[in-house]
Parts: sequence; C-alpha cells; structure tokens
Amino acid sequence: MEAGLPARFTGAVFPTVTVIAALCCGMMAGVFFAFSAMVVPGLRRLAPEEGAAAMRSINTALLNPAFLGLFLATAAVSALAAFEGDPWAWAGAALYLLGGLGLTAAFHVPRNGELERRPGYWATYLRQWVPANHVRAVASLAASASFALAALHR
Repeated sequence: MEAGLPARFTGAVFPTVTVIAALCCGMMAGVFFAFSAMVVPGLRRLAPEEGAAAMRSINTALLNPAFLGLFLATAAVSALAAFEGDPWAWAGAALYLLGGLGLTAAFHVPRNGELERRPGYWATYLRQWVPANHVRAVASLAASASFALAALHR
C-alpha cells in the first residue's frame, strides 16, 4: 500500500490520474492564457460599453457543461492525484485548487458580478481582473508541470 490507501488504488490508477490532472491543468492554463493574450486585448479595442457587454456575454456563455465540466473536473482529479502522496502531486493540487479554482471563486466571480451590476465598472474591472487572470494562467501551468513531474517521478 502507498499513502495509506488500499492496493487497488495503487499501480496504474494514480499515474493515470496524475497524467490526467497534468493534461487538465494544461488545458485550463490555455483557457486562462487565451483570455489574457487574445480575448481581453480584443475587448479593450471596443468602446467601454461594448467591451463590458461582450465580456458579460462571454461570462454567461462560460456557464456551459464543457467549460464547467473541465474546470471542476480539473479540481477533482487534482485533489485525487494528491493522494498519491508524491510531493509534486501535492504541489500541483495546491497550485490548481488555490490559483485556478480558489482565485476564480474568491476574486473573478465577484468582479464578474460587479460587471453585471455596475455601469461604468469596465475600466476598474480590467485593471483588477486581468493581472489576477495572469496569476490563474501561471498557477495552472505550474500545476500542470508539477503533475507531469509527479508522473515522471513515479
């Protein structure tokens, strides 16, 4: 037994979960990076009221099974991979759960709500939302690398 878990969870299960966590975190890093590198710069080119309206529309469109499924499944497989007991897997889980999921829930979702409620919030939104989105992208990419190292470490 490894990490105090039954033998059926060792062997091929954890390396597979760890690789899946690496891939999912990489996909989420790509989503966050795309927002920072393409989506938001494109929205900045619009008039403020148009940019804010487009972002509100995007925020609504994100509430779909494909995105939410990936976003939440990444959290689940990250947490599960940590139970392998490898320090790299624990680091990957912490990076995604805090930097991807946690930052989204604590920082981005409230600002998205403010964007819905407050006309004229667009400039403040961009100033606050974008740098924190860079953090989500870097944290998710670092989580992906950590899970890859955990899988290789095995």
